[in-house]
Parts: sequence; C-alpha cells; structure tokens
Amino acid sequence: MKILVAGLGLIGGSMAKALKRCGYIADGFDREKVVRAAIESGAVAGKAGAVSDYDIVFVALPPDAAMDFMGNNEFKDGAIVADICGVKGVIEQFVYARARNFRYVGCHPMAGKEVSGFANSCENLFDGASMIVTENDKTDSAAVALLEKIFSEMGFSRIVRCSAGYHDQKIAYTSQLAHIVSNAYVKSPTADGYAGFTGGSFQDMTRIAGVDENIWTRLYFLNRQNIAEELRRLIDGLEKYENALTEGNEQELARLLREGRLRKEALDDQK
Repeated sequence: MKILVAGLGLIGGSMAKALKRCGYIADGFDREKVVRAAIESGAVAGKAGAVSDYDIVFVALPPDAAMDFMGNNEFKDGAIVADICGVKGVIEQFVYARARNFRYVGCHPMAGKEVSGFANSCENLFDGASMIVTENDKTDSAAVALLEKIFSEMGFSRIVRCSAGYHDQKIAYTSQLAHIVSNAYVKSPTADGYAGFTGGSFQDMTRIAGVDENIWTRLYFLNRQNIAEELRRLIDGLEKYENALTEGNEQELARLLREGRLRKEALDDQK
C-alpha cells in the first residue's frame, strides 16, 4: 500500500512520522528543502512521484492549496484521498462538484501546537487525540474503515464521525472562536508591564493568541458564518456581565457566575 503525505508542515510532518512509527512508509510532497529535511530525518521514504501511483493520499495543505491539489492532479482509480483541513464544508462541496475517480474522506486531527513547520513535527503529536471523520451518503464506508484502522495505529484514541456542516459548527466554537478571543484579549493596553502580575490564567488566555494571519485568516473566512454566530453569542453573554458590574448588581453577577460554573460542570460530565 503506497501512501503519500502532501504537505509536511506541523500536522503533515507529524502524520508522516506517526505513520512510520506504526509501520507505514510514506512519500512526501512539499517544497524541495522541506522534503529533503523529511527524507534526512527518516520521516518519509522519498520525494513524491506521480500522484496516481498512490493508494492513500493525505492532503495536509491549507484549504485553497488542498482544493488545488485535489483538483489538478490525476489520482489512481479508487484511491483514498483524505484532506485534513480545519474546515470541511467548503472542501466537501468542491470535491463533489464533479465526478471523481477517488474515494474522498474529510478528516481533521484534533491536535496541534502553537508553532508550525516540519521542524516542530513529532511522531507522538496524535497520541490520545481525537480524529474527526466527516461523511455523507457519498462517503465510501470501506475507505473510512481503513482510515480508522490506520488512525488508531497512529495513536488516535477517539474517532468521531459527523457531517461536514456539524464539524464546521463545532470547530467554530471549540477552536476558531478561542483563537480569536485570545488574539483580541492581548490587545488590551493593560497587558503592558504584565510581568510579575500573571499566573496560569494569563498563560491560558494568551497561549493561542499568536496565530499566523497568513494561514488563519483564510481558514476563518471559509467558516465565517459559524464563527460570526459564535462571536455574537459570546458578545451578548459578555454584555450581561458588563451590565451587572456597571449597575452594581452583585446578585446578578453571582447568578451569572453560578450559571457558568454549573454549565462547566455539566460539560465535564460529558467527557
């Protein structure tokens, strides 16, 4: 079984290394110097040949590049092509806009770091993590079953199946909204001179503030309706806290805090 990992950044590089750890040898596609580094480290066996030679192709590229790769290459008949982008609806619509000779499966590994690039990739990035697999009535069940087997071998502890639309709605809240809030949080002038005044809370709130706008702007834009809805919901909720404080309503503030605590406890019970 021949495997290609297209895109050897943090996620793609880690996928290549995790695949090697569990006995699979992949080839790599990326810029020349990146592929060379991946070969020298042993993460991939070699530089990608003709895409049509591969049985499984993991497309670990940004959304537009992923669609360009899937739309402008020839694939083996029946090959499994799995993109691992952080947005799924737009990718799925693109793939199914015309007939394809490959079996498409949308995937999204729920793991990452605050840094990027092959140099930061590691074989254990996915250990204990979840992999989301999106499917619809066109998804090939045998392709999904094979990928789930490989993902389990790579270290993923949970496979979650859902529709592309459900994925995008959930990710807007659990990931993309959190990045935007963190990014906005650090813009306060009060952040200046923070040394000596911070504990875990500040680190938690600012850890993901340093998003690469060249990557994340497009990703957010492709899921903008879901993110905008979550932002509006958050702003509406924050206004209640602001009103309680400005109006001197201590009981209302306590009610809001209690409501949040109980909600968090209920969410913890769902794990």
